[in-house]
Amino acid sequence: MTTNSKKEMSKKEFRQVFTRSMTLDSGWDYERQQHMNFCYMMIPVLKRLYKDDKEKMSAALKRHLEFMACTPHLVTLLGGIMTAMEEENAADENFDESSISAVKTSLMGPIAGIGDSLIWGTLLTIAVGISTSLASKGSIMGPILFVLIINVPGFLLRYYCLKVGYSSGTKFFATVNQSGLINRITKVACVLGLLVVGSMIAQQVSITTPLMINVSGMETPVQDYFDQIMPCFLPACAFGLMYWLLSKKVKSTTILICLVVFGCLTAALGIL
Repeated sequence: MTTNSKKEMSKKEFRQVFTRSMTLDSGWDYERQQHMNFCYMMIPVLKRLYKDDKEKMSAALKRHLEFMACTPHLVTLLGGIMTAMEEENAADENFDESSISAVKTSLMGPIAGIGDSLIWGTLLTIAVGISTSLASKGSIMGPILFVLIINVPGFLLRYYCLKVGYSSGTKFFATVNQSGLINRITKVACVLGLLVVGSMIAQQVSITTPLMINVSGMETPVQDYFDQIMPCFLPACAFGLMYWLLSKKVKSTTILICLVVFGCLTAALGIL
């Protein structure tokens, strides 16, 4: 649709940007990462705005082929903001085109920070914890719930982020940043992710010892004392050791190999 002389994104372009955003992680480049598919996502908008001006179309394509790295589920927020700015650029000859790239570069980091904490740090952890527990018991709901927990919120985020980004433009992030909402969301997501990880350790990691200790002429399992100190004490200790080794830059493959060797030795000796 057209309002005065300003071209605006129609429902057709809205749907195209939404569906094309799902390809963001399908094409990667080591130099510019997700730039090809972000540009692919923006093409319907650019065609509508600049189809009669090859020079501006070329410049817009080059802008959106610059470096891009963002969480796929929230990239439509950035796409909506870029669409609003491209519309202003098409309508105003005095608009500073370089500001589009500047805003994209400055916003992709904070958006990716929120998205990574929310999606990969929290939602994925919850999905894996629930689905693994069900799948380990032979329930078909394990993989089904994994797909639903990841994708249903993901599709909703893509859709509403595009609407919010387009309707609010650059004002959205400025307002959210001033209110401190970004920091609160990131903190809550991190805390929730840590709680889920802790629950997964207790449920999925099983380490016990068959060792017995003689107390007043009676054989008592050492595991009973560990359980009195803290339930899942040994799994918590193992997790703490793994976390410490990773913080010391020890490779995860090295840790896994050591765990396999350690497990075989302690099982053969009857220690664990």
